[in-house]
Amino acid sequence: MTVRVGVIGTGMIGQDHIRRLTDVVTGAAVTAVTDLDAARAAEVAARVGATVLPTGAELIHSPEVDAVLVTSWGPTHAEHVLDAIAAGKPVFCEKPLATTPEDCLRVVEAEQAHGRRLVQVGFMRRFDAGYRQMKEVLDSGSLGAPLIVHCAHRNPTVPDAYYSAMAAQDTAVHEIDVLRWLLDDEIVSAQVITPRATSKRFAHLKDPQIMLFETAGGVRIDLEVFVNCQYGYDIQCEAVGEEGVVRLPDPASVSVRTAGRHGTAVPQDWKARFAAAFDTEFREWTGAVATGAEPTGPSAWDGYAATVITDAAVRSLQTDGAVVTVGMKTRPAFYGGTA
Repeated sequence: MTVRVGVIGTGMIGQDHIRRLTDVVTGAAVTAVTDLDAARAAEVAARVGATVLPTGAELIHSPEVDAVLVTSWGPTHAEHVLDAIAAGKPVFCEKPLATTPEDCLRVVEAEQAHGRRLVQVGFMRRFDAGYRQMKEVLDSGSLGAPLIVHCAHRNPTVPDAYYSAMAAQDTAVHEIDVLRWLLDDEIVSAQVITPRATSKRFAHLKDPQIMLFETAGGVRIDLEVFVNCQYGYDIQCEAVGEEGVVRLPDPASVSVRTAGRHGTAVPQDWKARFAAAFDTEFREWTGAVATGAEPTGPSAWDGYAATVITDAAVRSLQTDGAVVTVGMKTRPAFYGGTA
């Protein structure tokens, strides 16, 4: 069957996913769109032959929509996801699931009341080939118990609308999700410290930041977030175990030797670095929707966990690097917990 997808939000990420669903993923079609910017929605809809609907609610309840993609402004996510659950329709929500833990819990509770998973959250790193290889190695036990994880998340630059708390909420949130998945362990504390600031930044921004996390199992994680590194978009991850180390590979790139130098290109943005992961993410999601299966990607609970942990990191930043305990609820059995 062809999965008919309705898209709420036709901004940059919405348009990129619409292109992906139209030109890359087979078995899916974008049949309806909506956006506060009606002219932009109409322009995007015309490209793919979709219908423009005035509101998210009308799109969700349209008989021409089998599944919903939420790529609107973050504070609107919970409303649309809750509406999709009430309508019994699968919903893919770009991060964040919601901007507060309380709204995330409303989604978690609504999905549990529905009785089966409908929600997938857009943390694409779990679909990256390199991270999946790391997961296989860690799950195999060949390195022994993991002890330490070193990470770096570097952007060449950010706009002046980027502020210090976004280093956790918009940037480090991807590491937070993928590390919980890689380690199959929960993060229980967060600390953010600020070294010497780069001069290549806006005055209101604390950059770089060093984030330190501890898991329930005692693994220590250090994460460098540096969003004005100038040279490229650089994602690094290395897990140290009792008997060995596994490292995330850099993206495949030709090696060039010229003018007395030897080097490879560095991606310049996240879309180039994780294009294949995004494609795999949507292939697997639409495949599950087509067969009536529950989604296997990041769940509403993962969306809640990410929000709680990033909130703890922001509180640490705002309190001069205090260690902040992550006040997370006990994971329900519905999401694989023991409660």
